[in-house]
Amino acid sequence: MSIPEIVGIYLGVGAKQFMRGFTVLLMVIVGAVFIMGPAKILESLTPETLTMNFWVWVVFFYYVLATLLPIDKIIGRIYPVFGFALLFMVVGLISALFIKGYQIPELTVANLTNFHDQPEKFPIFPMMFITIACGAISGFHATQAPLMARCITNEKQGRGVFYGAMITEGIVALIWAAIGMAFYSGVGPLNEVMIANKGNAAFVVNEISNSLLGKVGGALALLGVVAAPITSGDTAFRSARLIVADFLKFKQGPIRNRLFISIPLFAVGYGLTLVDFAVIWRYFAWSNQTLAMIVLWAITVYLAREKKFYWITLIPALFMTTVITSYLLFATEGFGLPYVVSVSAGLVCAIGAGILFFVKVKPEKILDPEFVVVK
Repeated sequence: MSIPEIVGIYLGVGAKQFMRGFTVLLMVIVGAVFIMGPAKILESLTPETLTMNFWVWVVFFYYVLATLLPIDKIIGRIYPVFGFALLFMVVGLISALFIKGYQIPELTVANLTNFHDQPEKFPIFPMMFITIACGAISGFHATQAPLMARCITNEKQGRGVFYGAMITEGIVALIWAAIGMAFYSGVGPLNEVMIANKGNAAFVVNEISNSLLGKVGGALALLGVVAAPITSGDTAFRSARLIVADFLKFKQGPIRNRLFISIPLFAVGYGLTLVDFAVIWRYFAWSNQTLAMIVLWAITVYLAREKKFYWITLIPALFMTTVITSYLLFATEGFGLPYVVSVSAGLVCAIGAGILFFVKVKPEKILDPEFVVVK
């Protein structure tokens, strides 16, 4: 089943209907976001004649093929190449960092502060937990789980595929955080570079890769960086098509049926690429974390019904409820309310959701987590 159908089982029909629309919207936003990002990096790798608009159309065309064709025809063939590039990038950059003697800034009491150039507009809570939209927790990745489940041949492969992917993504995020701070000798100078380049992360990625690994190694590393967004964008549109097909009960065998659903999705996706990238990214980040929160609640209800140790997802679900509510109320693209009011309202919403969970689900108390293993 797709993720909206699974959520519907545990959170009800209303949640399922909301998730259908919300998830498809997120998938299209992800697709749009991850057209622009790779195009910017590819532009930096190629001659001036191959402009960003050229690469936008190349990436867009690839997404069309990846969405319409069976998964083993394109995605299954190109992903091993992307995988190699990603692994080369991670190992190569972190090795070069130490070999060339860069120092990662130490964590001290003095460093426990907000280094953003506009800290009053971007407080650490909740902004940091929205900004890190994939390397820590991601609703988009939750939507990909059913897609990957259809590709594995044995349920025992689940831990390696799903848990392994989560840990790997977290490590990649930590490595880039370390590299960014070490290469520019701290967060402050890194901020100055980002401001000077209008928040263009592609410039930073290009400069770091070429400086640490040379032209050839830098090109391979950049391909690894490109692999991450491209392998999100192609499956985003594909997931959107399958989710729409699921709730419309529209068989996807004939190519015309796939086109019937895909054409409107791609039209909206392309339209979003014409909007300011920074604005689209913020809406993507919030909707991504909102979806993560909903899936966490669905898993919590599942664990409670199965009489398993539900606290392991209940606490993150409560935390993310506070985060996404506070952000929506405080952010300028949201309601723009005062900070204290926004965070207070977020806490109230989390408490209310917790009470609703215990009233509606009535989970049995499980005092000893080992009980779950034995059972």
